[in-house]
Amino acid sequence: MKFRTVIEPFRIKSVERIRLTTEEERREFLHRAHYNPFLLHSDQVIIDLLTDSGTSAMSSEQWAGIMRGDESYAGASSWRRMEAAVHDLTGYPYVMPTHQGRAAEHLLYTRIGGKGKYFISNTHFDTTRANIEFSGATAIDCPIPEGRRPELVHPFKGNLDTQQLLTNIEKHGAENMAAVILTVTNNSGGGQPVSMENARAVSAICKKYGILFILDACRIAENAWFIKHREPGFREKTYRAIAQEMFSLADGCIFSAKKDALVNIGGFLALNNLELALQCRSVLIITEGYSTYGGLSGRDMEAIAIGLEEVFDADYLEYRIRSIGYLAEKLQEMGVPIMLPPGGHAVYVDAKAFYPHIPPEEYPGQALVCELYLKGGIRCCEIGSVMFGKYDEAGMLIPAQMELVRLAIPRRVYTQSHMDYVAETFSGLLEGRGAVAGFRITSEPPFLRHFTARFESLAEVCV
Repeated sequence: MKFRTVIEPFRIKSVERIRLTTEEERREFLHRAHYNPFLLHSDQVIIDLLTDSGTSAMSSEQWAGIMRGDESYAGASSWRRMEAAVHDLTGYPYVMPTHQGRAAEHLLYTRIGGKGKYFISNTHFDTTRANIEFSGATAIDCPIPEGRRPELVHPFKGNLDTQQLLTNIEKHGAENMAAVILTVTNNSGGGQPVSMENARAVSAICKKYGILFILDACRIAENAWFIKHREPGFREKTYRAIAQEMFSLADGCIFSAKKDALVNIGGFLALNNLELALQCRSVLIITEGYSTYGGLSGRDMEAIAIGLEEVFDADYLEYRIRSIGYLAEKLQEMGVPIMLPPGGHAVYVDAKAFYPHIPPEEYPGQALVCELYLKGGIRCCEIGSVMFGKYDEAGMLIPAQMELVRLAIPRRVYTQSHMDYVAETFSGLLEGRGAVAGFRITSEPPFLRHFTARFESLAEVCV
């Protein structure tokens, strides 16, 4: 008998209290946070979908591993277990532990970047772009055209446009290409997967022109699910084997363990090239810690080693992807415009289509995240012109390609009833959405402004 209901393949052993706030309370909380959900306190949030990074619930095996953690400064047994787990998965011989993925980005991209250098990606995420631009280099996004159309159904909308890649190599010169970064899944592009065929094509181009090829692989297990179920020739392969094949195509990887390693902190940089690894390792020791712990404790490394095994469990991945699809289907049925098909870690709402009366310069995505918090206490993240918009020489906004709102689902944290609550909140937002006003930024930093920017509601300005 085949069941339609996909149950959580785990039992809940410990619970965390949720404070159920009122709309009146949330209105005051949001005002104090200057209409930026990043500035809210966690106990002011009912359902926290701000990110899936570092928000997983760890398993009993991982907690047991934490108790076994070896906190020796050098050569700890916990480090050897993590190193072996990473090497077995990726095949890369040189592994550097970091406190999270952006630290690994900093180690690598500041070594190979700099003024006059270019990085090409299917879509750079916020910290990736910031680390690249901080070095003085230029980050160029080359998603396939289908990836910029939320309403279009395509099995691998996260793919990198190889023709655009070749055009940029010809335009800027292969010698000026610092690296090609393939992000799997493509977070900024709506959490969309990348095909093995695309990874092979990118790998072949990089080998031909002698360009470093790096995987941003923090969600590679979820990406492997899509390859197995959507790409011919992979149905009989395990998810782990699919991931290993993709790793074999690249020269190294950046990995935030806070996603598919199912832990709350940690990451690593893994490389094939000894000379480059030695350069990065020197900076690792200066900025993170000794080379056998980086920015991590022994207990963190134990949890990562276990998580890298657990994440490839077939029952877990089936539940994970299907639970994202459950929320996506409920939203789509009620007429909420979302990125299609749903990705592996989040549902992305098309805020431009949800609020067609709010122009990009008034940030429709920010309006939607604020309304979701006000009406339901749901915290989520704008991925549009707040996160990726830039200014021209005259100070006018150059909008992002898409105005999305990401509902990132933490792993093994929320149940089906929580997702039903999220859907019910959206049903309330559909009524009277034409009266919702946009926002303007009142203060912002030069990099990663979405984390700390302050906003003002245009509805309040007009009163």
